[in-house]
Amino acid sequence: MNILVLGGGGREHALAWAIKQNPKCDRLIVAPGNAGIAEIAECATLDAAKPALVVRFCEENAVDFVVIGPEAPLAAGVADALAEAGIAAFGPSAAAARLESSKAFTKEVCDACGAPTAAWARFTDPAEAKAHVRAHFEAMRAPIVVKADGLAAGKGVVVAESVDDAVAAVEAMFAGAFGEAGASVVIEEFMAGEEASFFVLVDGEHVLPIGTAQDHKRVGEGDTGPNTGGMGAYSPAPVLTEALQEQVLARIIEPTVAEMARRGSPYRGVLYAGLMIDAGKARLVEYNVRFGDPEAQVLMMRLGAQALDLMLACAEGRLKDCAVSWAEDHAITVVMAARGYPGDYEKGSEIRGLDAMPEDSWRMVFHAGTARRDGKLVASGGRVLNVTARGDSLQAARDAAYAMVDAIDWPGGFCRRDIGWRAL
Repeated sequence: MNILVLGGGGREHALAWAIKQNPKCDRLIVAPGNAGIAEIAECATLDAAKPALVVRFCEENAVDFVVIGPEAPLAAGVADALAEAGIAAFGPSAAAARLESSKAFTKEVCDACGAPTAAWARFTDPAEAKAHVRAHFEAMRAPIVVKADGLAAGKGVVVAESVDDAVAAVEAMFAGAFGEAGASVVIEEFMAGEEASFFVLVDGEHVLPIGTAQDHKRVGEGDTGPNTGGMGAYSPAPVLTEALQEQVLARIIEPTVAEMARRGSPYRGVLYAGLMIDAGKARLVEYNVRFGDPEAQVLMMRLGAQALDLMLACAEGRLKDCAVSWAEDHAITVVMAARGYPGDYEKGSEIRGLDAMPEDSWRMVFHAGTARRDGKLVASGGRVLNVTARGDSLQAARDAAYAMVDAIDWPGGFCRRDIGWRAL
């Protein structure tokens, strides 16, 4: 098969790495890719959020299957255009992708199917939103969560500890801090507990769990400092016990899938449920309609070549006949970011030491924001490398990952040293 992966981050490097191992893959193209992806696949210049351009590229390159990595092409309708052209694709329609592209839509779906989530309200008027904030703090004396309704690259969420913080978040969002994503704002109850991620494949009707993970959103150790796109992850997440996974499937995911079908927008692709777990019960924080980043890195490390078979079965409606073959091991990824991230950071600093890095089915460095300039590997983004390892235990995987981190010569980068701390 000729396979195209859309995207150029650490998630797409991990997807490409897993796909490349499968003998069904004859030719692998990643658009746009990055310096690490270029070592295992062809990289192509292509605007992945332009459906007509993607279809034309697939026809010109005889692409048989497209794996859509990021959320923006899904929201733009790339999966719809590929389906219309008769090209198999992994990813939901634009209508189904609203589960991520509109937080208010997700809340409406949850209310309709009875899936437990935080109490919420949506506002298009700044004055009404600020009045709601003040009334909440006067009555509840508790934090409140302010979210840009649309896609904000994982950064449009503020957990406000005070009226002033919440009002400032509302004003920033309506002022355009997150572009069109903040044209409307969702304000919801703060949920206490431990957060974890549950990943399933859905073919419109059938649901197949493919793994759990726990991300580390805060930039600082001990989960301190501002939120980021993710500073590391591990899989499996012990907090999501088998009993809790069954509860989440029965009370949250399966009702959502049924409601989407009832609305005429059957869901097909990976569905990533961000969950808050407290006192043995789970509530939905949000849905994402693509693999998480950096969660994809640990999931692909554990899935390997079968990831392609599962994604194909999902796209072709064959999930009821599938099962996941898990090795009884653990995986962890440590994000190395450019100094200053998630604020202003410098691009172009040289990274050395990767040429001598061991890379196999147990250890990999997935590139997220890298480029080649004058023969040198340099940082080209905020989150730059995902140092990933498997082990018979989480501690063994963690030790292997940090040994790799310590062997990388990059004075311009930093990482958290406590990834996996909740489980360890």
